[in-house]
Amino acid sequence: MVYITASGQFLPGDPVDNAHMADHIGRLSPQAERLGRLVLRQNRIATRHYAMKPDGTTDWTIAKMLGQAVRSTLDDAEIDAKQVGYLATSTTQNDLMVPGLASQVHGELGLPPLELASMQSVCASSMMALKSAYLQVKSGEHRAALVGGGEFASRYFRPGFYEGTDSVLQDGTLPGDAGFLRWTLSDGAAAVLLEDRPASRGLSLRVDWVSLRSFADRFEPCMTAGSVRDREGSLTPWSHHENIRAAAQAGAFQLRQDVDALYRMLPVWLGEFMRLVDEGLIEPDAVDWFAIHYSAHSLREEMIKQATKAGCMIPEERWFSNLATKGNVGAASIFLILDDLLKSAKLEEGQTVLCAVPESGQCVMAYAGMTVVGPHDGRDAK
Repeated sequence: MVYITASGQFLPGDPVDNAHMADHIGRLSPQAERLGRLVLRQNRIATRHYAMKPDGTTDWTIAKMLGQAVRSTLDDAEIDAKQVGYLATSTTQNDLMVPGLASQVHGELGLPPLELASMQSVCASSMMALKSAYLQVKSGEHRAALVGGGEFASRYFRPGFYEGTDSVLQDGTLPGDAGFLRWTLSDGAAAVLLEDRPASRGLSLRVDWVSLRSFADRFEPCMTAGSVRDREGSLTPWSHHENIRAAAQAGAFQLRQDVDALYRMLPVWLGEFMRLVDEGLIEPDAVDWFAIHYSAHSLREEMIKQATKAGCMIPEERWFSNLATKGNVGAASIFLILDDLLKSAKLEEGQTVLCAVPESGQCVMAYAGMTVVGPHDGRDAK
């Protein structure tokens, strides 16, 4: 069996409220800020953290933030860090194009040689990393594994990434697919430790199963970066432009989100939930805590509407989210949620936890079932 025995997180700087957001991501125009206020009413994020300072400088990288989160996790762990044989990381956009994030985090931590995996997608890359580590420990390949996610979205939101490009409209605003994410994404990192036995003190989470499915056969890319969409809707990779300046001028290095396509994915995500109900992995009435990542409160409301109509709604009082206080931190979000839940004093032995991570990149849906277990001496737990 596999257990989450420790967790940790790192959020850079002080919480930034809505009134001071523009000081951190930079001001494009009064019109752009009016759009931002509309987005904030939709997502209902009250505070978030930025690794970028108001002057556009930073002391951080994703690797450094995730390294801090892993150290926090190991501080809570009972095992020595040298016993960890596997490290899996997740992010939307790495600090470097090469090498992978896991290599950078490994170097940041200075741990002895180990096996690693770098997962790169959007939010669900966290669950890709979790499943890879879960299988490694479950198979007996490794006694313990570290899994984490980190994001540094704010570095792409500075005015300099937009000014002078074809993306900026005459009134100083951005197209909706670019402006939406500026007011939605933020920075940070979190991690968990997986072991082949529960902790000897406190509560652990037994990972019972992890399910992840892509539906890219049904959807075009919805959240993109590194490309430009032509008039026919096709994506041209940045590397297919005449030169790097032409790619930047066209806006190829900007994050984009097709919000309409995002909402069209909701029935598919719910359908995946129903599939797992039919297979007996999920019993909605038996879920004590629904640890769900979503990008905006408006999306949550639509989820509730559709789940209620389908007769599979988990009561809202069982939902656990920290979106309002920590923001949408992409691949780090589910690990931030798990860390906060483990440290909330809400969990009781025997309770069940259902994790859910939808991804709009090109439509991915991931779920994981867990059970809260009490302390164990660990000597005969396998």
